[in-house]
Amino acid sequence: MHSTDISNHDEKYHLLQLHNNCSNAFDILYTKYWEVVYANAYKRLNDADQAKDITQEIFLKLWNNRQSVKIENLPAYLHTAVKNAVFNWFEKEKKYIPVSDLLIETEAATEQADSGLLRKELLRTYEALLKTLTSSQQIIFRMRFQQDETTTMIAQKLGISRKTVQNQLGKSLIHLRESIL
Repeated sequence: MHSTDISNHDEKYHLLQLHNNCSNAFDILYTKYWEVVYANAYKRLNDADQAKDITQEIFLKLWNNRQSVKIENLPAYLHTAVKNAVFNWFEKEKKYIPVSDLLIETEAATEQADSGLLRKELLRTYEALLKTLTSSQQIIFRMRFQQDETTTMIAQKLGISRKTVQNQLGKSLIHLRESIL
């Protein structure tokens, strides 16, 4: 038997113990995976405090849901939890540059009285259209077109493949075009 087999066996044992309310099993899993989860979150956010908060939140959810969630592969579960938490954080914090801010910064002085009203209407329509996208599509779309990040940068920050970013952007653009026409 290889040491990795023993480790996998021990992990399954600790997950079973966790399911049965064993705080010692939780402590063992927490100690083993905290740094991995933190590094994964930090890689996506580049913000140490937020990465710590997300890591703590993930482990808190693991403890709180210990009896209702059956976990077969803890590293995969934690990896997915980080991706979801980062997506949720981006959505909650609106971590993008609003188009309204960009327009205000780059707006040339104009003397037309209704240009401001037209701009506000355009922004309302734009935001309403974006809200018809899924939350992950909104995040990717905003990162690409408002923050001017490359698909490679977006993929790295969100921990997904570049192809997934491209697919999501393509679906977003098709959806938005259909909504406009």
